[in-house]
Amino acid sequence: MNDFLPSSPAAERNKGPILEALRGALPDAGWVLEVASGTGQHVVHFAAATPGLVWQPSERDPARLRAIAERLVRTPLPNVRTPLALDVLDDPWPLTERVAAVLAINLIHIAPWAVTAALCHGARRQLGGGGILVLYGPFTEQGVHTAPSNASFDASLRAEDPAWGVRDLGEVAAVAVQAGFAAPTVIRMPANNLTLIFRLEVPLPACG
Repeated sequence: MNDFLPSSPAAERNKGPILEALRGALPDAGWVLEVASGTGQHVVHFAAATPGLVWQPSERDPARLRAIAERLVRTPLPNVRTPLALDVLDDPWPLTERVAAVLAINLIHIAPWAVTAALCHGARRQLGGGGILVLYGPFTEQGVHTAPSNASFDASLRAEDPAWGVRDLGEVAAVAVQAGFAAPTVIRMPANNLTLIFRLEVPLPACG
């Protein structure tokens, strides 16, 4: 067994506050699809605290998929499924089950803008009636950064890749509403981040 397991300090810091935000939104039972699960720290923490939910981690990067699988070997949980290879830009997503929630943590600012629309529309197809899409990360509000640290972070992202960057709350909400979601519930989080909860009222007739 490889003794080295990738770990994110940010994920370790924010997993508790994100779980508290999720508690008021997630149902008691059903499937939750986490998109871009990264190191797997979040899904392990959330699944351990919500035994009635089935968690489906996913990643597009093979190395991260292996890291999540290794973490689940070390911390086996009966309500976490085998990590799924999933690129948000895939159409359709390779998951046949309807889910109660789709969760994406710190994804849309480290990806091209097209990923935001693909995430919203993909979640719309995957969710059942009353399901939710949850986004977590930094956002601007009416084009204004909520803290100097977020402005610096945005500049560093765009320097690394011009297609990346902190997204605007209103613009993200408009894309989600266009995909069929209601306006978001906004929860203010530590470190100048937001949790956005978009609720879907009417399901599509078929998954995929």
